[in-house]
Amino acid sequence: MTTTEPRPREDDMSSPTSSPTTVITNIATLVTNDPSLGDGSPLGLIHDAAVVIDGDRIAWTGESSKAPATDNRVDAGGRAVIPGFVDSHSHLVFAGDRTQEFNARMSGRPYSAGGIRTTVAATRAASDEELERNLTRYLAEAFRQGTTTFETKSGYGLTVEDESRALRIASRHTDEVTYMGAHIVSPDYADDPAAYVALVTGDMLNACAPYARWIDVFCEKGAFDGDQARAILAAGKAAGLHPRIHANQLSYGPGVQLAVELDAASADHCTHLTDADVDALANSRTVATLLPGAEFSTRAEWPNARRLLDAGVTVALSTDCNPGSSFTSSVPFCIALAVRDMGMTPDEAVWSATAGGARALRREDVGRLTPGAYADLVLLDAPSHVHLAYRPGVPLVTEAWRRGSGLTSSRV
Repeated sequence: MTTTEPRPREDDMSSPTSSPTTVITNIATLVTNDPSLGDGSPLGLIHDAAVVIDGDRIAWTGESSKAPATDNRVDAGGRAVIPGFVDSHSHLVFAGDRTQEFNARMSGRPYSAGGIRTTVAATRAASDEELERNLTRYLAEAFRQGTTTFETKSGYGLTVEDESRALRIASRHTDEVTYMGAHIVSPDYADDPAAYVALVTGDMLNACAPYARWIDVFCEKGAFDGDQARAILAAGKAAGLHPRIHANQLSYGPGVQLAVELDAASADHCTHLTDADVDALANSRTVATLLPGAEFSTRAEWPNARRLLDAGVTVALSTDCNPGSSFTSSVPFCIALAVRDMGMTPDEAVWSATAGGARALRREDVGRLTPGAYADLVLLDAPSHVHLAYRPGVPLVTEAWRRGSGLTSSRV
């Protein structure tokens, strides 16, 4: 990609006091995620396209030949441009390593919720500086692969102090912070789960709510049952946090129905679903967030994305980046898995990893490239977004822009 020198303005797109404008032109294929644009598909594809950025926002999209004059001009060199990935499910505030657990699992031991305790011990022992250093390392790694918006959770402290400091650290780096003291029952309360639920809905919630937007719970055998999950999410809603839920990952259960009942923004995993679960999702605002990295890393059953999409469910794709069951920060990798093993088309997978992730965060200012949205975009070393699934494992992201600023992967 090449950049020309700034040139004189020829239009009135901004006043002398406004921010400089930039046009990215010579885009082979532009994914806008606006079906009113371009080819009319859900991706709103525009060929031989251009994008105008004004400050941190998209000001214009269309055909290159019709692009207005701007202060700066960038040549995309015939590459594809897509919205930055919106990773709406990750667990990035942690310490320690679970390589041995992964190795054992790949040698035949099944995955269960209990392995989280290993990370809890390491996270409690880590300093604030160590936790933040680890977090920023994985954020930079994700950005190099095109992620420009991310959600992340607590859940590896499980004490009032450790949960609140995890959220305090996370809130320095994203607005999409989720309180998840209800990841598992703390080992300190193994003999009294009811007392731990009281802590999660009481003192821990009070300490954590100022740093969080969301509340989440792992509704699963070995973690929290439906009644416990309802009490936790209801307490979070009363404190001003909006629900999300780990639902139906390892077995059939009440998680999806509870998510719809409480108007949760997302029900995440959604592997084991009844027809009633699918119908409930299809008739709600709750997004089914699928996390193929977890199935890949645990050799578990794949979620049936085709079933959900055909029923009219809104689907998001995210990484579930965490040290135990999905230690990947690569949305492109998850796109390839979703196309190969979950029945999604390349178009559906890209939409779900961008606009779908935005829906799971109830955001309209990310996940699309239309006027008014944030200028969060990714340039691919390919002429089409389809190459994300067509060329799995290849580092196709050559440049990512966040809020109108571009950084090549080597400069992150």
